[in-house]
Amino acid sequence: MKLGIVIYSDDAETVWNAFRLGNYAQLGGDEVKVFLLAKGVECESLNTEEFDITGQMRKLTDGGGRIYACGTCLRMRSSEGSELCPISTMKDLYEIIKDSDKVVTF
Repeated sequence: MKLGIVIYSDDAETVWNAFRLGNYAQLGGDEVKVFLLAKGVECESLNTEEFDITGQMRKLTDGGGRIYACGTCLRMRSSEGSELCPISTMKDLYEIIKDSDKVVTF
């Protein structure tokens, strides 16, 4: 299955769980793509002692998953993409939605 995950939250626990779901899906052989939208583009700065979000993100990409970050949302926050979260566009989000068998949002 192709799973698309859209993250628009800046709640550390929610974001952590979204990436945990993606990692679990990959263990089952699914293809996973994550699109960060709105407050979701802030996810790399949300790490806490309880929620190692960056660790979950690295696990996802190390397992073959892809992460995309909305360029407009990043620019609104005077931020840039990163190695884990390259700058992307609405076209990328559309393609993820179009190509996925299931899309979930957090």
